[in-house]
Amino acid sequence: MVFIRSTLFTLFLLIFTPIWSVLCMLAFPFLSPENRYRFIGLWNKIVIWLLWHLCGIHYEIRGMENMLAVLNEPVVILSKHQSAYETIAYIALLPKQLCFVFKRELLWIPFFGWALALLKMIHINRANKQTAALSVASQGRKRLSEGKWILLFPEGTRTPTGSNKPYRKGGARLASATGALVIPIAHNAGRCWPKNSFLKKPGTVIFSIGPAISSTGKSGEELQQEIEGWIETEMRVIDPSAYQ
Repeated sequence: MVFIRSTLFTLFLLIFTPIWSVLCMLAFPFLSPENRYRFIGLWNKIVIWLLWHLCGIHYEIRGMENMLAVLNEPVVILSKHQSAYETIAYIALLPKQLCFVFKRELLWIPFFGWALALLKMIHINRANKQTAALSVASQGRKRLSEGKWILLFPEGTRTPTGSNKPYRKGGARLASATGALVIPIAHNAGRCWPKNSFLKKPGTVIFSIGPAISSTGKSGEELQQEIEGWIETEMRVIDPSAYQ
């Protein structure tokens, strides 16, 4: 049954995504950047709805009040990265317009990447770390000044459940340099949609949103250690069996 539902979901994406991407490219010249974000975000909401009702992947959000308390403040979100699920869900579920930092190769994906290129996101060349860091710093400052929140995955790539890669310091350094708050997010999306997995397993994805962390008076390295400590500690709370 999981295989059949996963197949139906994949077929839906293969048909719906090109259609939606073409609609975006046709509509975007007539929309403001904010309305472009809302328009493309409908795709995310539909996909999350379908994962819930077809594949049985539910979600639970803990700590949303931590975000609502700082809606008007500059914020850098640093999140655990286990799955494609969270990259889709954040645009659909979080209360602020987000600016993702992502590898430029995503822009080369037919239809999906073309629509993504029309949004004001931060795309980087991960092969050149120095250029990537400068791009995050310069573009990040600009997007924060525009009232957007920056979202990064400090592990850099999706990790299996129960593991983590050393956190990169780019997001923490950006927050430290700009005085932005940092909101950490832990989640267990890899339980339902593991990296590179065709199967979408039923279950509940728990998103745990931490209290805003001040960057005032902290170096990027100090801030990164505090963030990593919170996320990895919280992972053991929301998914304890993965760390036994």
